[in-house]
Amino acid sequence: MTIHEAQQKVDEWIKFYGGGYFSELTNLGILTEEVGEMARWMVRKYGDQSLKPSEQGIDIKEAIQDEMTDILWVLLCLANQMDIDMTQGMKNNIEKKTKRDSYRHTRRIE
Repeated sequence: MTIHEAQQKVDEWIKFYGGGYFSELTNLGILTEEVGEMARWMVRKYGDQSLKPSEQGIDIKEAIQDEMTDILWVLLCLANQMDIDMTQGMKNNIEKKTKRDSYRHTRRIE
């Protein structure tokens, strides 16, 4: 699925099942919440926190994937609401990073 197709699928789903978009500010709050949920799982997998008893047996990689996908969903909602083409945005961002950082991370400091 391309980014463009994902934007279309989200828009179709929201219009058919979701009853319309939440406000942009509400979606920003939801995005923040989803990033926090991903952070919780990342801290348990890669950080110093242990799993809670209620989290035992959960596939953490799957949980992180689910939260990342929730984040992408909300980003695509916001893009749709603000008429932002995420495919073009991604192309622009890669070009910007290439111009700015193409040698930055490969230089060796001696």
